[in-house]
Amino acid sequence: MEDILELLEQNARISLEDLARLTGKPKKDIEKAIKGYEKKGVIVKYKAVIDKNKIVGEKGVFAIIEVQVMPQKDVGFDAVAERVYKFPEVRSCYLLSGTYDLLLIVEGKDINTVANFVSEKLAPLSSVKGTTTHFMLKKYKEDGVVLIKRDKNKRLAITY
Repeated sequence: MEDILELLEQNARISLEDLARLTGKPKKDIEKAIKGYEKKGVIVKYKAVIDKNKIVGEKGVFAIIEVQVMPQKDVGFDAVAERVYKFPEVRSCYLLSGTYDLLLIVEGKDINTVANFVSEKLAPLSSVKGTTTHFMLKKYKEDGVVLIKRDKNKRLAITY
């Protein structure tokens, strides 16, 4: 990946001046490249990684759902995936190789919300053959960012 993209992926708020300094390219060229990436759809969105566990009252439930589907004639998995990823509960949707065809990251306000999504919206789809749901208990790392900060030397040293 080009150095500009790598730096933006690590920190979307990095200044043009810092990008120019780190890449050794003129600021004007950096700005032109970024606008080109945005126009071509290479840069799709700028985003912040938020640890929702640290926000009082924002305790949502995340689930990873593996889905077996029957691909549709002439369109394969794409039409099925599009129908599934349009549900507001679906945060991410991936096509997989192996036992399952789609992998979904789903968010709900509680376990019942996710369970209702699976039983009332996802499973009834005619192309869905089966699902397996895994509830996320704790996030340690997301999008390359470690969310859990451990205190170093929290325990007392053992001496003899």
